[in-house]
Amino acid sequence: MKPARTMIAAVAAGLALTGCASTSNFTEQQELAMYRAHAGAPVTSFRFFGNVDRFTPLGEEAMVVWTRPKEAWLLEFYGPCHNLDFAHLVGITSQAGRVYARFDEVVVRQRPEYPPCRIREIRPLDVTALRQAERALRAQEPPSGT
Repeated sequence: MKPARTMIAAVAAGLALTGCASTSNFTEQQELAMYRAHAGAPVTSFRFFGNVDRFTPLGEEAMVVWTRPKEAWLLEFYGPCHNLDFAHLVGITSQAGRVYARFDEVVVRQRPEYPPCRIREIRPLDVTALRQAERALRAQEPPSGT
């Protein structure tokens, strides 16, 4: 890791479970498609001061970072980000309070033997539209146990 980079850890055990609860009956590909459908155009970077409200792993190719309750970013990686689905704690590299696509990385903190996951693309999420879509999908689900 380069000395100029600062590793900032997301806080709290169990974040992955909290982050995944909203659409747990859907496959990772269905979840990823829903997030992509509610993402804006790619941006170069976003402000980040080490505060992650929660994160949502989307398989090994992407994740959502919630920096505030109504602010989230879809991060897609160059290659697989191993063990992200089981992560309780991730780190995100940043420079001077910003996370940059093609430069910064996500690190699965409890598995240091895995290489960092380089961020290929950052897209802002329309959180309001995303929540409405999640509610609509849950309303279409058959009740559990039937």
